Formats: sequence, structure tokens, C-alpha cells
Amino acid sequence: MSLEITKITANIGARVSGVDISRPLDAKTAAAVREALSTHKALVFDDVNLDDDSHQAFVRTFGEVTTAHPTVSSVDGVPNVLPVDSERGRAANHWHTDVTFVLNPPQATTLRSIRVPPYGGETLIASSAAAYRDLPEPLRRLADGLWAEHTNDYDYAVADEEIDERQAAQRAQFTSITYRTVHPVVRVHPLTGERGLFIGGFAQRLVGLPPSDSRRILDLLQAYVTRPENILRHRWSPNQLVIFDNRITQHYAVDNYDGLPRRLHRVTLAGDVPVGVEGKESYSIQGDASHYTPVAA
Repeated sequence: MSLEITKITANIGARVSGVDISRPLDAKTAAAVREALSTHKALVFDDVNLDDDSHQAFVRTFGEVTTAHPTVSSVDGVPNVLPVDSERGRAANHWHTDVTFVLNPPQATTLRSIRVPPYGGETLIASSAAAYRDLPEPLRRLADGLWAEHTNDYDYAVADEEIDERQAAQRAQFTSITYRTVHPVVRVHPLTGERGLFIGGFAQRLVGLPPSDSRRILDLLQAYVTRPENILRHRWSPNQLVIFDNRITQHYAVDNYDGLPRRLHRVTLAGDVPVGVEGKESYSIQGDASHYTPVAA
């Protein structure tokens, strides 16, 4: 079979067929998948025949994998696989880019469906490159010069008094190590040279601005990311794998399935240190993530 790439929307997403990702990819096919990911930002593979080992092997085709998460526990006995499970709560139902609170967030995220609800439970994936292109020129110039502090100790939408003991324990685990990292608001993609808005839920304030002004500007820029035209709304089916470029996308797990069982397994590809428009790299303020991820070249 030959590799076939079919666009899903104009700005983001393609379906990949004609390749068995449960087997090692030859160099030509791996390069074609990498190019498709750079072009379309998110790829969907149907009817994959993967377990945790072959899932990790597929990701390792493109580089080193991270451990499951800097603070959250992995699948039992599988340190590089994170269970995205409805039983663990719904912490991902906010727009975010994975693990931007560390110096070198993952370059790509893969999600594999283990159990899907009969309705709801979609994953929304947005192109931050399309969002940047949508900005009026004065906003682009503003964004190009901004830097934002990202942290895992972020402002939760749910107040402390409204969460139960289990949710409180999950929150405590998530913030058991505090991370604070400063990233450019506009990140330059290392492969394509595209500019994308590198913000999302972990970006809490802009360097040099008070919190109130930071929030207004971040909300303004975020509204361009989440325009419907820039979003792929993926409805999960059994035995699917989705990979998205974490350097130039955001995503959101929709909590619309009435608490029914939903489980995905996540494996992430180790990333590089983000670089802004002027060529300057991100820098860490607090928290060592070396146990979580190597730095990709």
C-alpha cells in the first residue's frame, strides 16, 4: 500500500492511510509522515493495531520519548505512557499546549484510543499558525515582542471549596513540583520557519506587565487560536491514533460525555527549546524537568 494523505479541514488536520504504523517505518515513509505533520499540524490514523510497546516504538521513529509527565503518574509499569482517563478527572478541558511550563515542552503528542464513550468526548486541536496569520498587522507586531511566563501552578477555573478530596489530591500531585518558564508568545517553528502563538492555559502573565493587563492581552490573542476555522474537532473511534505538533497547536478535551468511561494513552516526543522571532531562547525560572525529558537537538 502507498501512503495517502487526505486533508480534513483547510487550516488543520489530515487523515493518513496506506501505512501500518504497528511495524517499523522505512526512512522514506517516516520522512513523509514528518512532512505531513509539519504541513497539516495534526494527523489521524484509523484502525491501528497498537499496544503500549508498539505505540512507543512508533513515536521513537521520530526521536526520543519523554516520560509520562513531570509530576503525574504513568500507566502501571510503563513509565513513558500517560493514561488520559475520565476516572482521573478532566484537567485537560481547557485550551493548552502540553507541558509548556517546562523549558523544552514536547515537540509532538500522540493519543491512542483505548475506550471511547458512545457520544461526546471529542478532542479539539487548533492551529496556532493559522491564528498568527489571522492577526492584524499591529497585533502581530505586538505579539512578536512579548514573552509569557508559563506555570503548572495556574489559576484554576474551579475554586478550592468546590472540589472534592479526589480532585484536591489530583491537583496537589499536578503541582507537587512547581515549574515556571518564560517562553516567547510567538514561537518560530524549527522545521518550517512558521510563526505560531505559543500561549494557552499555562501562560499566566506577560513579562513586564501587571496581571490584569497580561490577562486582557492573552485573552485577545487566545481568541484568534480558538476561532472555529482554525480547529479540528476529532470524534474518537476505537483503535485510532492522533498525533499533533505540540509546537504549533493547542488542544482541548471536551467534557460532554456524562462521566462515561473514556480512556486514551498518551506518548510524547521530546522537544527542543522554543525560539522567538528575534532568535532568543526560552529560559527557566523554577523547576528542573531533566527527569521528564531530554532536550531534542
